[in-house]
Amino acid sequence: MTNVELAEKIVELSGGKGNVKSAQNCMTRCRITVSDPAAVNKDALKNLDGVLGLVEDNDALQIVLGPGKAKKVTDAVIESLGGRAAVNQVTEDWKSNKDKLKKGQKQGAVKAFVRLIADIFIPLIPAIIAAGIFNGLGSLIGTLIGQKVLADGGFWKATQLMFSLIGSGFLGYFAIYTGINAAKKFGATEALGGMLGALSIGGNIVALSTMLGLYNKDVPLNSILTTGKGGIIGVILGVWILSKIEKQIRKMIPDVLDLVVTPFVTMLVAGVLYVFILMPVTGFVSDGLIKVLSVIINSSNPIVAVISGYVLSALFLPMVLMGLHHGLIPIYAIQLEAMGGVTLFPVLAMAGAGQVGAAIAIYIIARKAKNVRMQKVITGALPAGFLGVGEPLIYGVTLPMFKPFITAGLGAGFGGAYVMLTHVMASAWGPSGLVAIAIMKPDSMLNYFIGLVIAYVAGFIVTRIALSEKDLENV
Repeated sequence: MTNVELAEKIVELSGGKGNVKSAQNCMTRCRITVSDPAAVNKDALKNLDGVLGLVEDNDALQIVLGPGKAKKVTDAVIESLGGRAAVNQVTEDWKSNKDKLKKGQKQGAVKAFVRLIADIFIPLIPAIIAAGIFNGLGSLIGTLIGQKVLADGGFWKATQLMFSLIGSGFLGYFAIYTGINAAKKFGATEALGGMLGALSIGGNIVALSTMLGLYNKDVPLNSILTTGKGGIIGVILGVWILSKIEKQIRKMIPDVLDLVVTPFVTMLVAGVLYVFILMPVTGFVSDGLIKVLSVIINSSNPIVAVISGYVLSALFLPMVLMGLHHGLIPIYAIQLEAMGGVTLFPVLAMAGAGQVGAAIAIYIIARKAKNVRMQKVITGALPAGFLGVGEPLIYGVTLPMFKPFITAGLGAGFGGAYVMLTHVMASAWGPSGLVAIAIMKPDSMLNYFIGLVIAYVAGFIVTRIALSEKDLENV
């Protein structure tokens, strides 16, 4: 089945073009929002050739397709919808419409927040990955130049500067991109959302803060108001308020003046509220969150580090299964802004390595049991697993058997404990596995790789002990 044929089948089984409201992709999934979840043939979707799994959340469907394929199939889905989201159709049966709305309202606050975060940040993932790799390589080259391993000046210096330029070109203006996507999500003018995000990194923030006595010259990060205060939490909340203000003003302004007056007044009101109220308040929240995270994630106590690293890595696979892992993005971003790097991401990346080890153990058992089908599935999924894409192994191997889904997490915990203990830090976040070595800080690359090896070995050992040939009889 070609990608186009698969896309057409996905739309058909999702209730048809009239039922599909929107479609977008992340690294491994095609994410579809539907008007009526009851019209979706979920069993048929799960069993489609090329579909690795299905995560359901009321009107949102996450169709697991794997890396590369997810983007191509989603593009074909969007093209089949005419290049835009299908119009949500309203029936004349008000009771039916009321039931649909109630079903949507039953969504829990946590899942609603995760979906919001996913909608804002999923379009940014390719740039986050690219920027992280460029920054990581640029930092590595800079370190090697400093150690006289590479020549200072000429080709290597130019390469280091170029890589750092490309990486900082995105991460340095991350707040602006966040503002644009948040505006798109909240129904505000996207350019205004970007403008509000730009306010948080503008140089005049320090001048205003100094005039009002809110700036701490000795320790700038402890200022009540300073550049970047509040981070992306403040930007997202600020753009949400901006969207409310813009909609109200647009209702009051005559059409002839709308183009000039609405954006000016919107930015004036929202900008003042954001800079003088939201930035200090959300900055206080972000600073508090960093302090709490430091106790758990960045603890200097080796016992706390080992326990927290083990637990976080062991529990991450169930979060991926439920699609909740995108809810961690604000924590990654807060760490990046406050510490210049991310320590939580490398720990959680060990979960995929535990699965790789478990899959290798299952392959050996499958050979003894002469289970050719399972051997083929693992052979096809392992390369992606080594590169940090875990869904093929989750939905094709460990989850259907269930027991290795647990043992993979238990094995991953050992890698997470080591990574936490050695304070591994990444330049950004993105793919895990061996690919993520490129986005680690230079002094963390070796310890991250050792953590992967530990998780591979531990996942293998725990699974090999727990499983027998009988466990592969009916799979």
